[in-house]
Amino acid sequence: MTSRKRQPGSQRLAEADIAALSPEGRGVAHVDGQTVFVWGALPGERVLFRPLRRRRGIVEAEVVEVLQPSPDRIEPACRHFGVCGGCSLQHVSPQRQRRLKSDMLRTQFERIGKVEPEEWLPPLHGEAWGYRRKARLGVKLVAKKGGVLVGFRERSSSLIAPLERCEVLDPRVGHILPQLAELVEGLSVPRQLPQIEVAIGDNAVGLVFRHLAPLTHGDHEKLATFGRQHGFQIYLQPGDESTVHLLWPEQGELTYRLPDFDVELAFRPTDFTQVNAEINRLMVSRAVELLDPQPQEAVLDLFCGLGNFTLPLARRAARAVGVEGEPGLVERAHANARRNGLDNCEFHVADLSRDISGLPWMQRRYDKLLLDPARSGAAEAVPHIARLGAGRIVYVSCNPATLARDAGMLVHDHGYRLRAAGIIDMFPNTAHVESIAVFEQG
Repeated sequence: MTSRKRQPGSQRLAEADIAALSPEGRGVAHVDGQTVFVWGALPGERVLFRPLRRRRGIVEAEVVEVLQPSPDRIEPACRHFGVCGGCSLQHVSPQRQRRLKSDMLRTQFERIGKVEPEEWLPPLHGEAWGYRRKARLGVKLVAKKGGVLVGFRERSSSLIAPLERCEVLDPRVGHILPQLAELVEGLSVPRQLPQIEVAIGDNAVGLVFRHLAPLTHGDHEKLATFGRQHGFQIYLQPGDESTVHLLWPEQGELTYRLPDFDVELAFRPTDFTQVNAEINRLMVSRAVELLDPQPQEAVLDLFCGLGNFTLPLARRAARAVGVEGEPGLVERAHANARRNGLDNCEFHVADLSRDISGLPWMQRRYDKLLLDPARSGAAEAVPHIARLGAGRIVYVSCNPATLARDAGMLVHDHGYRLRAAGIIDMFPNTAHVESIAVFEQG
């Protein structure tokens, strides 16, 4: 690669050819023996870049000018792209985004797990805009910027970006950020309200206002009026998540449906649920299809949450057992089973990062197994679940690096084959890679 200084008045600017894309969505170049990560650059492009910071042989930079653009470059749909840190790939066509994510998954399998799937599954994808149903919006009163700001953090900063709207958030919320800011500014303690959590179901929009000081009766009235005007459920959170309670209306709940399985799940606004409802429906259907539970089989679902996979599996299998570390989610999973008239599933609380071999539910036989861990993966659980001898395992992952690591363990240490794998584009316009993999014995 070559580097050439440009313009006497801009001595820090340099040119580079972009060779790859980093997991965070930055272009990667190699200039004068240094690795350069360039925000806004794409593989195959030649760009003029400005270094922002240097450390340990790595340069972080941003694009000043695209000299030779990639054919996959498009105009970002959001006016705040490049300032807001919420998205990093809006300048890439959706088709190319999916190819890049598939390449990331392939590379992690090769480098970390030393494995390769026998088959690559077609990507699951849907709408690229207005899909996000879960988010934590930062709130900050900044007089120099005109008042209260509501939105996501700026790129590589703790500051809140001054957003007029967000194109990836569900438009019922993403298009009214200034109204939310005006609402907070009119409260008695705008400096003591640091966060609004967005939680949207199929039936309603929920907003959780985190406040560090007591709210007045007048504040309650303003918040309730806002909820009434927009048809939102308004929740307050004066402390930790256990303090979340509904302010308006007097009664309400959030739910989403999985129509392929005639299942409806209720959840609290601070519960973990998938951010993309359309893709979640497709993902659950694909996971059940790949696992292929039979009417006489028993299925184990680890990291089960509030039953997102367990309940659909219970519609197909003789018995489904879900295990989750968060007691509140297990409580909701039990309630969701009752809600859907399912008496062939059960749920247990267990820390899956510890030795689970002696727990009663581990003493049973399971024909098939599903796991959907957090970003840290399931390395601690893999040896224990491998000893169960399930004929097929479906692994849903939100981190290709830990999936690759765990895949290597299952294949090289426990005799499974990596039968198939593919990406799930849960977060379009971001570099986040969700994926699914199928393992079979022998």
